[in-house]
Amino acid sequence: MTLVLAVLLALAVAVFMEAVAWATHKYAMHGFLWVLHEDHHSPRGRGLQKNDLFAVFFAVPSVLFFLWGSGSGGWAASAVGAGMALYGLGYFLFHDVMFHKRVRWLRLRASTFYLRRIVRAHADHHQTFGRGEARSFGFLYAPRRFDVREA
Repeated sequence: MTLVLAVLLALAVAVFMEAVAWATHKYAMHGFLWVLHEDHHSPRGRGLQKNDLFAVFFAVPSVLFFLWGSGSGGWAASAVGAGMALYGLGYFLFHDVMFHKRVRWLRLRASTFYLRRIVRAHADHHQTFGRGEARSFGFLYAPRRFDVREA
């Protein structure tokens, strides 16, 4: 029973992380931390960007929850860390690999209705380059207005 609860908690945290990422993207990255995010909107090649520091920012709490869970924190702390890591993996595969193609040897295509929707939403986000002009701040969820109409 504990394993089932841990999996459910990890999945719930992964879903919740989209809201955390959306708010961080809109209010921090396009706000007071624009100095770190700006190079992502005008990249020069596929090398490291200051924006990549946000991956560290999000990975640290995940690792700390894992460490806490492996010590005295118990299964729930480990499940929270796992949910955060699961979201991070999804973000990396979609955002860095599929959308921005930053990993040259790994190609993922938007082969499903859902993936095409989030690709269109992120493309909409990158249509603007200014700090306050952007729209569509989500990463792994996009509203229905971004549905791709099949012919």
